[in-house]
Amino acid sequence: MEENGRCITKLENMGFRVGQGLIERFTKDTARFKDELDIMKFICKDFWTTVFKKQIDNLRTNHQGIYVLQDNKFRLLTQMSAGKQYLEHASKYLAFTCGLIRGGLSNLGIKSIVTAEVSSMPACKFQVMIQKL
Repeated sequence: MEENGRCITKLENMGFRVGQGLIERFTKDTARFKDELDIMKFICKDFWTTVFKKQIDNLRTNHQGIYVLQDNKFRLLTQMSAGKQYLEHASKYLAFTCGLIRGGLSNLGIKSIVTAEVSSMPACKFQVMIQKL
């Protein structure tokens, strides 16, 4: 089980570095963002479309630093069976993407904790908790 945790941490760290690099490239010709919500909208539309060929299906916030990004047909899970037996492996596929989001936000000056959950494949939700400095 410990091996699985290390694997997920490595994937998350790889995603973080990739996210930082991608955001740098994607935003070099973009105007400054007004606020946190503006940045999250950019992640859900432009960033997600470039990486996964579609926008996030739903963005919700409690206006207190928590955002929920919902993708109803997450590209990395659509190839897996809808069967429950693959649900336990979904976390490995989501760890990289959590890192991707966290790295992108980090490069835009937002420190965050990103977690993911899958209740029914291939839909998933990413929860972004903004860390106030």
